Amino acid sequence: MGNAELHSIHVHPVKALRGQSPRDAVVEPWGLAGDRRWALIDDGGKVVTQRQQPRLAQAAAELMPGGVRLSAPGRAPLGVPVPEPTAAGRVAVHLFGDKVEAVLAGTAAHVWCSEYLGSETRLVHMDDPATRRPVDPEYGRPGETVSFADGYPLLLTTLASLDALNALIARGDRAHEGPLPMNRFRPNVVVSGTTAWAEDDWTRVTIGEVAFRVTKMCGRCVVTTTDQDTAERGGEPLRTLGRHRRFGSRLIFGQNLVPESTGTVRVGDPVTVVA
Repeated sequence: MGNAELHSIHVHPVKALRGQSPRDAVVEPWGLAGDRRWALIDDGGKVVTQRQQPRLAQAAAELMPGGVRLSAPGRAPLGVPVPEPTAAGRVAVHLFGDKVEAVLAGTAAHVWCSEYLGSETRLVHMDDPATRRPVDPEYGRPGETVSFADGYPLLLTTLASLDALNALIARGDRAHEGPLPMNRFRPNVVVSGTTAWAEDDWTRVTIGEVAFRVTKMCGRCVVTTTDQDTAERGGEPLRTLGRHRRFGSRLIFGQNLVPESTGTVRVGDPVTVVA
């Protein structure tokens, strides 16, 4: 693979909202520091994502000392401090069959999110990611945990695979929807210098000083059809993935990772396939 390197890093402080692209990030056992430690829930405690609310694509969250800053079109930005984990503020959050304990943010955050989405919505924070939510035991090991990410601590994609996918889209009947940008796939780490779909065969990689186990191909959902700038939905890439990247019942783009060590990853770090 030779010259593979870390092309970009992406941290999404609030699940489903637009994130940040720092030049470096600390890798914790449950993912990049600050990534998806916050989430939105409805009045029944179920996590709200772009699956239900595509408008979340236009809202953004920025890590701030001691909290996050929310912003969205037509709304004044709001700083939200990390809530104190008191018993009264704890709530059960339902996410893909998992029941996860989290801490409610302050009232101002609930009002801001509810008014933006037009429905009762609360913001919650995962106070202790080391204990709150285990990785799927079918692919995880005892003690491995994850934040509010869909299922695994990090998601890796490659530029070469995106180029290959866009070439396939260009030959299809919805060519006008392409080419698609990488933000449709909401990865944490994007790798350059590989061949297309090389990541299908990886089982262990290092990025700079940090080692990762490649656990599972990432099955994609309707979120990938959501334009992250306009919140409008189309048919791609699911239409093309269904024709060319179907593995069983899943439409695949990217690989899920679990850290085997901690440390800092930096844009430009070499990416090495160990196995």
